[in-house]
Amino acid sequence: MKTYEQAMIKCTLCPRGCGADRRNGSAGFCHADKNVKIARAALHFWEEPCISGKNGSGTVFFSNCTMKCVFCQNHEISTGGKGYTVSEKELAEIFLDLQSQGANNINLVTPTHYAPQIINSLDIAKSKGLNIPIAYNCGGYESVDTLRMFKGYIDIYMPDMKYYRDKYAIRYSSAPNYFNTAKAALHEMYSQVGRAVIDENGIMKKGMIVRHLMLPGLMLDAKKIADYLYNTYGDNIYISLMNQYTPIIHSEKFPELNRRTERKYYDALVNYCAEMGMENVFIQGEESANEEFIPEFYGENN
Repeated sequence: MKTYEQAMIKCTLCPRGCGADRRNGSAGFCHADKNVKIARAALHFWEEPCISGKNGSGTVFFSNCTMKCVFCQNHEISTGGKGYTVSEKELAEIFLDLQSQGANNINLVTPTHYAPQIINSLDIAKSKGLNIPIAYNCGGYESVDTLRMFKGYIDIYMPDMKYYRDKYAIRYSSAPNYFNTAKAALHEMYSQVGRAVIDENGIMKKGMIVRHLMLPGLMLDAKKIADYLYNTYGDNIYISLMNQYTPIIHSEKFPELNRRTERKYYDALVNYCAEMGMENVFIQGEESANEEFIPEFYGENN
């Protein structure tokens, strides 16, 4: 397992292994250097019901990203880098403040490129009484070695599984070998948290939710991903079928994405999963494909 210094001096925290010397000021493929940058920290009520519940999920959106999804709803922070810098101690206080507000969990959104710093912050916060579940919310394109750094820290994994075919992973997210990489990552995640546990109030305490955002024209990928997840994990995990794709920033380079996913195709995917016998599935209404569901992110001066 890599030490903090090894991970940051020649960065291999994500599968790209770009080797940036982030400890000495260089930025990696993700555009992140040694400083943790966040864009929002607040109770979030738009996650899956077992995550948000009535009290909300204590969500921290980290700036920058190891992926380059051309359809990202959070593009202001993932590729635009919007946000502000916090120290490890300040991040720990943010975790504790969210807990004091009644959050069901601490929800780390796109945390991979800040893994060592987040672990240090969790250590600080736990020493001061942080005791709610910690969720790791990511794009699925993860390094197994980095995930192993979080063993014992993470209670809930919430990865995406975006693509089955590599040509789409490369075209839309600059993520070669995405499916095989995500399979290995999910295997590690499940080995850490095991079968999903939901309490008497319907709130997840441990387990894994795998999300798939259905993109226009990618029905085959959606079905192949559903097949893999159910054949591998059955109903030991939850699957979230997302219909919230919203065209936002596409250029003429991606005309096929300048439209919403037609409801009939999403319904066909839901029916496909039902016919397989899936029980632990979250689905979304048509109204979720709306820019109103994109949270406001804070800039450098907030």
